[in-house]
Amino acid sequence: MDTDAGLKETLLRLVGEEGCGIACDDADLYQDDEGYKLKLCGFLEPWKLGTSEAEAKTALVELARMGFGMS
Repeated sequence: MDTDAGLKETLLRLVGEEGCGIACDDADLYQDDEGYKLKLCGFLEPWKLGTSEAEAKTALVELARMGFGMS
């Protein structure tokens, strides 16, 4: 499983298919020069998740815990 697929799986596990709604269908998890990022529909800018897969997973847990359009 590649990292992007693993992060998407983590996102869906955290908030669930029902809680995520359309946002997760359009979720764009990717890596660029600055590290991992998450772009959800309805938000203008992507969220920086960190430079490693572990940091990205931790950031997803924190974002899901606070809601932030994911649930």
